[in-house]
Amino acid sequence: MTKKLYRSNQNVMLSGVLAGVAEYFNLDATIVRLIYVIAAIFTAVFPLLVLYIVAAVIMPKSDVY
Repeated sequence: MTKKLYRSNQNVMLSGVLAGVAEYFNLDATIVRLIYVIAAIFTAVFPLLVLYIVAAVIMPKSDVY
């Protein structure tokens, strides 16, 4: 079975994108969120904000509740 990237339904803050990435890589969602915020600060926020919005639109929601 292949792994697929989904937005999380269980560990949601805004839309579940970062929690879905954390589940995909078997990491803690808090660590992924901290890395995202630090990277957003160092890249002037806008590029990663656009990336997050695009991912929230493109990534399907998980079936697991």
